Amino acid sequence: MCDFDIFLSKYAVDNNHRMLITHSIIPGIFITILGLIFNWHVLIISGFSYSIHIIIDTFDWGTNFFYFQKKQVGFKLLITKEEFNNISKYLSQFKRPESFFDRKYYDNLACITIEILIFILMLLFIILFALKYFLIISIYFIFLGFHLQRHFYLKKIESN
Repeated sequence: MCDFDIFLSKYAVDNNHRMLITHSIIPGIFITILGLIFNWHVLIISGFSYSIHIIIDTFDWGTNFFYFQKKQVGFKLLITKEEFNNISKYLSQFKRPESFFDRKYYDNLACITIEILIFILMLLFIILFALKYFLIISIYFIFLGFHLQRHFYLKKIESN
């Protein structure tokens, strides 16, 4: 859910959807609190999942974790300090600015490996603990298709 904010990028600082409130820890905490108030386990788990997603996002590019400071925080493992401080210069080297991030992500073997490992873990957890929900995995493939379609579209634009 929190990555749907990519469609709202035009309203974010530097068109970066990770600067929106949806990429801060606030929604995860809010959802968890609602789950506790209503004693609804689905909301509690969703709030934790949302928060984990935001924490994981701090590793690659960083997020506006606390929102109010309007500053990206995190390890930013996929971007050098030089690139981060001069991002406009690096984005201008591409026909589409998002191609910079796309290329850095998909060309990183560690990122792809982690994605595959998380997918395998997801399958194992569903098989072991929730086999009757196995068909939910089809939703994963819809979102994976969206990401891959976007990746190949950007790759095609940059190669022309």
